[in-house]
Order: sequence, then C-alpha cells, then structure tokens
Amino acid sequence: MEGWDPNTKSTLTQIPLLTTKAGPRDGAAWTQRLKEEYKALIAYTQMNKSNDNDWFGISAANPEGTRWTGKCWYVHNLLKYEFDLQFDIPVTYPATAPELELPELDGKTQKMYRGGKICLTVHFKPLWAKNCPRFGIAHALCLGLAPWLAAEIPILVDSGMIKHKDDAATSNES
Repeated sequence: MEGWDPNTKSTLTQIPLLTTKAGPRDGAAWTQRLKEEYKALIAYTQMNKSNDNDWFGISAANPEGTRWTGKCWYVHNLLKYEFDLQFDIPVTYPATAPELELPELDGKTQKMYRGGKICLTVHFKPLWAKNCPRFGIAHALCLGLAPWLAAEIPILVDSGMIKHKDDAATSNES
C-alpha cells in the first residue's frame, strides 16, 4: 500500500479480506465464498454511506452469484452521472478478477474494451493477482471502478462525450 493516499488506505483496510479460495465451479466452497463476498460488500457499502460517499448499488442477478448487475454514479461539477454496471464472475475466479462493464459508455473512451469493459490491466490486475484470494468484488469496486470513474468521467463530461440526464432532456425538448 506504499504510495497510496491515506483515504484509499483507510477505506481498503476497512473492507474485510476474504479467506475462501473458491470459484463458481466449487460447489459448497463457492457458497461460502459468496457469503464472504456479501459481508465485504455490505461492510463497504455501510462505510461509504456513513462517510456520505455512497456511489454504487449492486446485487447478484442470478441465484448462483455468477452474474451481477446494478448502478454506479459519479458526481462532477455538482451533477450526478449514473451508469448501469454489470459483470460476470469468471470461471477461474478468484484467480481472475471480474471484468467490470459500463455498457452505455462503450466506445466513448480509449480506456475501455468492447462491450463497455473498463480497462484495469495496467494498474489493477497486478494488485489483484498479488492479493488473490483475499480480494473480492468490493475490492474490485474500491480499487478498480472507483479510480476509473474518478479519472474518466470528468474527461468524458468536459469533452462532451457524455451529457447529464437533465442536459440531454433539455436538448431533446428543443
């Protein structure tokens, strides 16, 4: 955690680490891993809400916990920009991090792959590999999606690539 700002360090140390090394094909061990994932997500969400820093909401989209959907948002210039968030748990999870997708931003930035998958290869993937299996979904959101949103959304807004929903509604009415 050298070189990290104090806020990131503090946040990360409050997200519970996971202990079960199991993926979607591992039966009962996967069920135990999902319980740990939910505990970490709940802790991270509660911490964000208590710090008035609520910025995402997700849930498993299937009973197996292999598909997740929700929303994430970023506030820029006092305007809230909200995006659909989705991802699948890879078969090789937790050795492989999930690929976080923001489908409506597909093609709007170079730091994204086809289908709206955000680019996490350079900075996040080595960190994930080093901390496998202790990192989970909450860690991917904290150390992957949050910094990506902070870096990319202001640029996309300022360049006009994305518009606030109120601006888009006004221009449609004209």
